[in-house]
Amino acid sequence: MNKEERSVQAQAEIEPADVVGRGRPRQLPWHRILVSGGLILAALFFAFSLTAYLVDQAVHRHAVVTWYDLHVYNAAGLITRQLPSILYTWEFTAGVKFTYTPFAALVFAGGSLIPFWMLRWIMTISSLAAIPLTTWLTLGAMGRRGAGRVAATLAVSALALWIQPVVKALYLGQIEPLLMLLVVWDLTRPDSRRWKGVCIGIGAGIKLVPMLFIPYLLLVGKVRQATVAAGTFIALIVLGFIVLPAPSASYWLTGYFIRPGRTGSVHSLVNQSLLGTLARLYGSAAAARPLWLPLALVVAVGGLAGGAMLSRTGRQVQGWTLVGITGVLVSPISWDHHWVWLVPVLAMLAGLAMNARPLARTAYLAAIVLVAAVTAAWPSQFSGSHAYVPRRGLLGWFVQPPEVNQIMVVHGWQLLTWNLWVAVGIVIYLGLLAGAVMAWRIRPRRQLAAVTARSPIDALLARADAVLRGGPLAGSGERSQNGEVGSSAGANAGFNGMAGSNGGAGADGQIGNGEASMDGSRPTAAAPRPAR
Repeated sequence: MNKEERSVQAQAEIEPADVVGRGRPRQLPWHRILVSGGLILAALFFAFSLTAYLVDQAVHRHAVVTWYDLHVYNAAGLITRQLPSILYTWEFTAGVKFTYTPFAALVFAGGSLIPFWMLRWIMTISSLAAIPLTTWLTLGAMGRRGAGRVAATLAVSALALWIQPVVKALYLGQIEPLLMLLVVWDLTRPDSRRWKGVCIGIGAGIKLVPMLFIPYLLLVGKVRQATVAAGTFIALIVLGFIVLPAPSASYWLTGYFIRPGRTGSVHSLVNQSLLGTLARLYGSAAAARPLWLPLALVVAVGGLAGGAMLSRTGRQVQGWTLVGITGVLVSPISWDHHWVWLVPVLAMLAGLAMNARPLARTAYLAAIVLVAAVTAAWPSQFSGSHAYVPRRGLLGWFVQPPEVNQIMVVHGWQLLTWNLWVAVGIVIYLGLLAGAVMAWRIRPRRQLAAVTARSPIDALLARADAVLRGGPLAGSGERSQNGEVGSSAGANAGFNGMAGSNGGAGADGQIGNGEASMDGSRPTAAAPRPAR
């Protein structure tokens, strides 16, 4: 066929499709319209949620935000600068002491140099920003990009702004949202970053609970990152001994840091930890501790193992989210505002819903709505001067002071309502743990099925094809002149999850066509098979 004939044939092959295309009416880009509409709705939802919060604060001054804990931080910073010897003995009010590490005291000492009126708004604005930033990082770590990621971030942040842990953290001026953002940012950084792990070490240096992420990094094989985190944590302890020797000795060498009662009443309603749950069941922390210690150990080991299994099977976000929830459960004191780790849980569910099939997507969206509804800061009054002021919501079923600290033992319905965040956390913990076990069990089966699914006939044809092409014998393991395995060396997987030219299995278990190229690279046009 000469050049002119090939041109005529190519034109003939193109024309029918061209003619059909001209006759069709131009279709609207429905996908773009839906994505743009979803983005606009999410933006409006977030704007409405944030505006409602700001209006609530403006109308009910000192009822939505009090910065109580920020006052404690600032006072501790002033004491650190002026009279550090009493750092762990002074009381801000009766029973309220400074409970953070000596390094945290140094951080707060720096913050006390800022005028308090400015410091409180810096804390509030940065804490508000931490919610969408954490959501954005979580979705990005799941591979979500583009307008869908923006819309999901806005929608999840609009919901998360009104869950009780976030509302309480903003109410107190707590540091928890910023610590969560610090840890999540570190976990979502590329593993190639030299100083990945530093932020986890800093978080643990301020508050001890993020230490749980160090053994998690070891279990997933990120030894360098775990070493950096542990080294940073140790360096901050040493820094505390250098700058604040007496308070550091009091904190680390007397066992002060492991005394649950130093931060408040263990059996209080707002202590939503396993120890708090058992203390409310048995009547005191002393009676609950013998059962809590082995239970917390089992839960911690299970959470770390499950997180490692999820991460090693390609589910990094689910892995460290499980570890975050585990840390809140096993900590002896987990105040209600410590449960800000529900924010990455909501973001994770949204990320899963984005790429799920319709039925699964519905289930994920229902889970988001359920978690947000159960943990929402529902107001206790809908009329009067304190109408629509966010409170504890369903936690304790609108229990009012002084019952919060007076009730020592709960019964019946109170077993659920007084331990609601723990119940939600256990459900999330068990769900992620079950997913980890399933992912770990399925992983080798998929690989085995992919390798063994090749039929004997395809293998025989691949061997014959290799011989006809002059390459090494199929399945012999011989190498071609360029050092690459021959075209029929069995079970080599393609990069994109499809099988290579040799009929080997890809990551998703799909099988190749049994045809080989000369040098084991990408397959060329397949030679016609002989008639059977």
